[in-house]
Amino acid sequence: MESVGRGLIRPDVYNKVLGKSIYPDDLEFEGMLYAGVKRSTIPYGKVKSINMEEIRAMEDVEMVIDYTMIPGAISHGVVFKDIPTLVKDIIKRVGDPIIIIVAKNKEALKDALNNVKIEYEEFKGIFNIEDALKEDAPILGEESNLLYDLKIKKGNIDDGFEEAKYIVENWYNTPMVEHAFLQPEASVSRVDEEGVVEVYVATQYPHYDREEVARCLNIEEEKVRIRNMTIGGAFGGREDINPQCHAAIAAYLTEKPVKVVYDREESTISHSKRHPMKILLKTGVREDGKLCALKARIYGDTGAYASWGINVLRKAAVHATGPYNIKNVDIRAMAIYTNNPYSGAMRGFGATQCPIATESQMDMLAEKIGIHPLKFRYINALKVGDKTATGQVLKSSVGLKKCIEKLADLDGVEI
Repeated sequence: MESVGRGLIRPDVYNKVLGKSIYPDDLEFEGMLYAGVKRSTIPYGKVKSINMEEIRAMEDVEMVIDYTMIPGAISHGVVFKDIPTLVKDIIKRVGDPIIIIVAKNKEALKDALNNVKIEYEEFKGIFNIEDALKEDAPILGEESNLLYDLKIKKGNIDDGFEEAKYIVENWYNTPMVEHAFLQPEASVSRVDEEGVVEVYVATQYPHYDREEVARCLNIEEEKVRIRNMTIGGAFGGREDINPQCHAAIAAYLTEKPVKVVYDREESTISHSKRHPMKILLKTGVREDGKLCALKARIYGDTGAYASWGINVLRKAAVHATGPYNIKNVDIRAMAIYTNNPYSGAMRGFGATQCPIATESQMDMLAEKIGIHPLKFRYINALKVGDKTATGQVLKSSVGLKKCIEKLADLDGVEI
């Protein structure tokens, strides 16, 4: 490839460095209104009352919107449509959107949001995987708190551990992680002269956004145009809908341009996170240093809503064996609902959590066998022609052994 080994200039770098890039918050249209969302302060419960009429009567407040005013679907989601655009009945996390306030200026919007009074009926929530799996746990999903349950098996796990000279078994925990991109969410929407709803937003999935905006407004997708603006970082956090539908609803109902801008707090509260995981890993090795068995139990806290939970835990399961050839494998990966912030896409998509466990096991097993960790990995590394735990035959692009050879040469390790 012509690009390999060359320092290439990113196409957007000059505009970003010189401050010429246009972000959603840079847009201003004549007659612009400003909208914001009042979000839940409790993790589980329901709304008993809101002082909406009082807020509507405030100076420079244009409109106050609740779920009954949404023209179409009142929820959205990339896999399951379970995330409320505005809450109808049950709140499932801190940060659920309850009402949209549209004002004539930013000061009036801030004042109105600060004066919203919500009376809640609060329920006892679930904040860890163990409680979510109890028989008497409240059900947050459709029928259970188990969103996804994947099993991968290869060979005979009992025979594999019988064959092992050494066995290492440990629990590993990986935390929830915030994307913390520099540019918080913002969106501007307006209805053009042809009746097309335009949404200006920095997004990773404009085609999904178009579908969801059309659903919530109950209009044809051809009547929605997503204009993707400069993206100041995303890392998976812009794959779910955030301000797009709120801005579109407000513009559609007021028939005026509307801008929605998050501050850092709202950004952190509102969008998805990297899945926290608890991983039980049991790994066996023969006396000659060959891995012979791996058993994994992976529990992913998917939070209050599904988002990409199925895809993330599937990838976690597929990658639980690492880049190693293991004859006997027994893996189970589960995505579990809680009242925590919902988890979704973040760089690596489930493939980042498991290596913490897998590679820690490799180091411990190498120590037990009494060989260098690089040599241990070299002995067990997948190569062209090997078959993974899912049955995939690797036909090309399997470069781990070459990589280890380079590392061993640099470190003076004999492999």
